[in-house]
Amino acid sequence: MADYNTIVVGGGQAGLAASYYLQQHDVDHLVLEKHQLAHTWRTQRWDTFCLVTPNWQCALPGHPYPGTDPHGFMKKDEIIAYLDSFIAAVKPPVREGVAVQRLARRAGGGFELNTGAGDFSATQVIVASGGYHTPIIPRLAERLPASITQLHSEQYRNPGALPEGAVLVVGSGQSGAQIAEDLHLAGRAVHLAVGDAPRCARFYRGKDVVDWLAEMGYYDIDVGAHPLREGVRDNTNHYVTGRDGGRDIDLRRFALDGMKLYGRLQGLEGGTLRFASNLSASLDAADAVYNRINASIDRYIAEQGLDAPAPSLYQPVWQPIGDRAQLDITEAGISTVIWCIGFTPDFSWVDLPVFNGKGYPGHVRGVTAEPGLYFLGLPWLHTWGSGRFSGVARDAQYLVEHLLRSRP
Repeated sequence: MADYNTIVVGGGQAGLAASYYLQQHDVDHLVLEKHQLAHTWRTQRWDTFCLVTPNWQCALPGHPYPGTDPHGFMKKDEIIAYLDSFIAAVKPPVREGVAVQRLARRAGGGFELNTGAGDFSATQVIVASGGYHTPIIPRLAERLPASITQLHSEQYRNPGALPEGAVLVVGSGQSGAQIAEDLHLAGRAVHLAVGDAPRCARFYRGKDVVDWLAEMGYYDIDVGAHPLREGVRDNTNHYVTGRDGGRDIDLRRFALDGMKLYGRLQGLEGGTLRFASNLSASLDAADAVYNRINASIDRYIAEQGLDAPAPSLYQPVWQPIGDRAQLDITEAGISTVIWCIGFTPDFSWVDLPVFNGKGYPGHVRGVTAEPGLYFLGLPWLHTWGSGRFSGVARDAQYLVEHLLRSRP
């Protein structure tokens, strides 16, 4: 059995950041990656995917954004190139293509990791496999006609890869809203089942909203100080886009341009889909968040006495006249359904008593109650940026320093 001081499970940005700091402190370690380093970025993004946060927030340890457009938004190929250059700089000790099937306590102390490539042992383990593992596809999908092509958002690549015909996108979070826009811009007939995701402005009062929020200290708020506390981890991300230099995503404007909007998908009867009558409420709630964020920026500008363009209030450009309660699949010519309703975590391979009733690991800033077991790269592990390029370095440094203080 190969033995290491520390094993990192997962070779995305979190696992790579952990390896960076472990090397800084000469800690003997190994990264186990189920597929290929940065696998998710390489395989689970559509062709026109780009960052929704500006490039300056790409701040992996020792590897800030190297380009000439800090306020732009890197596209998929540029993101992969950025990660590949980080991998080349870190040179992590890694075994790719190795899936951990079970992580448990080892008799005598430490941990044992069982994999298809043999067993490993470690004194300490950092689980850096992220929090988005199992695509959510409802059981309703089983009853759709066999002629309908069904994809999860992670499988979508481009409009041309889909069969001819109309497309139903289910879910309006970041992926759903951007995929609906991608299809819409390509001239496809799009039907969108709207969820409860909030939205925010791309630019407001002279600069990117992300720049304002960073200046206001929002990205430094830790989960314990957030008004929702740990409940913020369940929040859906705001929809906005960095496409074509960045812009708002306004579902109401999509509707003006011909996209068909519905409330939450509720069921299927024969060949007819049923939707909840909550479209107006969902759009209003998203707009309220949009205006509330802008109002917080207004207050900050006023308090600081800053010179900035005048404030504004978003006013709806379209209102649904009643809710579309149903959609006949055949009459609408639906050929494809894209499920954009997220993922669930799957830590079933971690055979240790650290999870809550939702299957989410209990921890304080990534430190669990099991000595030597850590989690890294989860959404809101510590701050908003914990699962992102902007904040994972801070979390990785903290965990490695804790690991050094705690090791036998």
